[in-house]
Order: sequence, then structure tokens, then C-alpha cells
Amino acid sequence: MSDVLPVVVAGAGPTGLMLAAELALVDVPVIVLDRLPEPMSAARAFAIHMSSVHMFHQRGLDQFEGARTFMNYNFGFPGVTALDAADLPLVVSQRRVEQVLEERVAALGVRIRYGHELVGLEQDDSGVAVRVRGDGEEYDLRASYLVGCDGGRSTVRKLAEFAFPGTDSTVCGRTGDVEILDERYQGGIGQPIYPTGLAAVIPHPDEPGMWRATAIEFDSDRAGDEVPVTLEEFQAAFQRITGIDLKIGKYGWFTRFGNATRLAERYRDGRVLLAGDAAHIHFPSAGQGLNTGIQDAMNLGWKLAAAVRGWGGDELLDSYHHERWPIGREACVYPQVQTALIHPPQTAGPLREFIGALVKFDEVSRYIIERATGLGIRYPMAYGGEPAPDHPLLGYRIPDIPLRTAAGETSVAVLLRDGRGLLIDARGGTASPGFEDWADRLRVVAAEPADALGGARVLVRPDGHVAYVDADGTGDERLRTAVTHWFGTVDASSAAPSPAMSVAK
Repeated sequence: MSDVLPVVVAGAGPTGLMLAAELALVDVPVIVLDRLPEPMSAARAFAIHMSSVHMFHQRGLDQFEGARTFMNYNFGFPGVTALDAADLPLVVSQRRVEQVLEERVAALGVRIRYGHELVGLEQDDSGVAVRVRGDGEEYDLRASYLVGCDGGRSTVRKLAEFAFPGTDSTVCGRTGDVEILDERYQGGIGQPIYPTGLAAVIPHPDEPGMWRATAIEFDSDRAGDEVPVTLEEFQAAFQRITGIDLKIGKYGWFTRFGNATRLAERYRDGRVLLAGDAAHIHFPSAGQGLNTGIQDAMNLGWKLAAAVRGWGGDELLDSYHHERWPIGREACVYPQVQTALIHPPQTAGPLREFIGALVKFDEVSRYIIERATGLGIRYPMAYGGEPAPDHPLLGYRIPDIPLRTAAGETSVAVLLRDGRGLLIDARGGTASPGFEDWADRLRVVAAEPADALGGARVLVRPDGHVAYVDADGTGDERLRTAVTHWFGTVDASSAAPSPAMSVAK
């Protein structure tokens, strides 16, 4: 058995890559295993929500400028309209998101072992023994923590025996990247909803001249993954639903999917954790899976780093489950509601008519948009059993507020880029004293007053969510309580990484 690794991540999709990047950003080495011999060339999703764009911006990953927005995007709800164009998702393929994150982890020195599959695990109080198959042999790793980011059929989840209750699929969806020869359908096929299913074609954002074509049959069984989808199977399903004999030239990736909905009962079991599709699966709609997964990783990354470095205990690590499980549940419920608006026709039609009237109210549209995109995520903040004083920013991801400091003009996002937390002292003087010993995990910045902050001092977690607002600058004791709650106490043992952390890079 080799030296103990701090973290092993199973799965090199967007969730696993985001988690690895967050760990490596604060010098916690990590190894990523993926059973595929190389990254997938196909993209499963085409939408990145603005909440995720804001998150990437807070890490300096502004790689999506120039991407077009989805026009008239209704977030899967007929009649819903974005009140602000800035709320609309960007047309960015999952493969492009993965490329951005692959470049990020490579720059941070992370090793991705493609073609290496996790096949066994056993945990105890001090770590996890991991069995891996790769390069024609099996070998063992030992890690302080193992995170399953290995998708809806997660091996980690199954081997660790996480309960995964939910419902089975009742539809058979087929999707693929194709060249459409009939010009009549290159701009779309009109209505997406038919009596027996759904169908759509949209331009591929990465491959000019290609389209993503989708056909979903209601009340239909799905063949096993071992049976490949053929062109003929896809065309037949598309014609059964729409009556259109879709003429296809070149074609690439095809896959099947369903609407099975399941949510892990817990996201953490000792030293094994789940994130992304390993923790929640649902009907693929409105980019829920991709965006929820990378936001799981953003929430978990700094907390797991704190545990490895010794200043974050079980309470902090458990907050990952407490904060993200409700979001995972919403990510499952949302597509179920969308499905109910589509099928069966005899009930879906009246329901769409009723919901269509409701969403004409701005407040209803706003509520749906915020739930669908994560823009409305607000984590509860409480200290010593008492809720933190309420504030419009509390619990939300902080906007990128411009700040003026002694060093010049900057912004909140820029100050969050190194992965530490942030304490903004906007009283116009020097920075709050007494937090110097937390410098390895908390940046303290003095800034001129800013109306957008709405307070004298604002504490921001590494994931960008506001943990405490001292409105008038007199809450010294409460501020210190919030700092120690999220950033631990300081002593010699927690001031630097442990020696074992050097082995994985």
C-alpha cells in the first residue's frame, strides 16, 4: 500500500474536474480516476446557467464570453419568460465546460488517470482503501477521503451502499449529433410536444453544420446500455413521434436516456462522499444535471480541503449534505413537474393551460427561473443555534461588487480567485484586526464603503456565499463566531498542510 493520498475522486466529468480544481487551488493534492480511456468527444448537455457562469467568474475562468444565449428559453415551462436577459442560459456544450476544467486542473498539477476504473473500496475511521483496475492490472490506493463523481450509475455509490430511492423510467429518449439533409428542418421542426412523445432539433454549438436531434417516446421501455443506438432506430423513433422521415447524412454520437428519478438519502458516509449525478438523477431538462453537479463540487471543495488540512471538522463537512441535499431534491422535483406538463396528454393539456396563466405574473416567472437556474439558492446561516441577522445578501452567492481599496480598484470576484474566504471591511479605514492568524484560509480586505454591500463588514465563504453581514460595524463578537464556525480555530497543527499532502501531485 502506498502513502495515504488526501483525496481520490472517481469520475473526470464536469463535477469531478470542478472538485479537483477546487482542491488543488488550495494546495490539496488529488488524483482523479476515470474508467474511460480518454475524455468523451460528445457533449451530453448544451446549457450552462448564469449561476454557474458567475461561479466560474469567481475563479477567473471567464471562458464563455461570446457564447450566445438561448433565445425565448422557457426553462421547461410553457409561458415562462426571463425578466432579465442576463438570466438566460448560455449555449455552451458540456464538452467545452470539461475542456475549460481540464485545462484548469492541468495547470494546477492534478493527475487524471484515464482508463483506470475504481472496482472496490473499503473504509475505516482513518481513510478509504480503493481498488483500481488500469493498464491491464489491479492496484491499491489509500486516501483520506473518496468522492464519487462517477455519474448516475456510480460505482462508488453502489460499493459504499448509499441508499438511492426513487422512481424508474417510463420513457425512452434517444439523442444524437446528426447532419440534417432536409433544409425544411434545419431551423427546427415546430412544435416539440406530440401525443406520443417529444422531439426537437437544435444547432450544435461546437460543430457547424450539425444538429442535436432528440426523440422521446412516452410509456416506452428502454434497451440496455449494452445495445448501441443505431441510426435506423433513431430515425424510426423520430418518425413514430412526429410523422417526419428525417433524412440524415453524417452522424456521430447517439445515446438513450430515461426519466428515472432518484436521490441519495445522504451525500456523506464517513469518508466517502457523493456529488453530481452520483447523488441525484432525473429527466435531463434545462441543464439541471450539469449545473447542479459543478455547484455540488464548488460547495464541497473548500470544506473537504478544510478537513484534509485539519481545521474543518465533521460539522463543516456535514454541512455539504445539509446544504446540497435540498438542492438535489429540487433538481429532481423540477423535471418531474416539467414531465407532468407534457404527459399524459389528457391531464397535461389542462395543466399547461393553468400554469400558463400563472407564469404571466412576474413573481411566478421569477420564482421558477431562480429555482431552475440556481440563482435563487440561499443557504441558511445560523450560529450558536440562532439565525444570523437577516440581510438581502445573506446566504446568497455574492454579486461581483466593485471595490476600492488602498491597492486600487478591484472586485469581489477577483478577491475570491485564490480559493480563500473573504472578509470585506468597508468602513473606510484599516482592515479589521484580530484575523491575521486565519490568513491561510481567509483574506481580510479594507475597502471604501460600497452601497451594494449594504453593510460595514461582509464575510464571504470560499464558494462565494455570504456567511455574515455586520450591518453597522458593531458586531465584533458575532463576526468572530461566524469566522470560527466556517474557518475553524487557529493553532499550530492547522496552520499548514500535513506532510502526507505532498505525495499525490
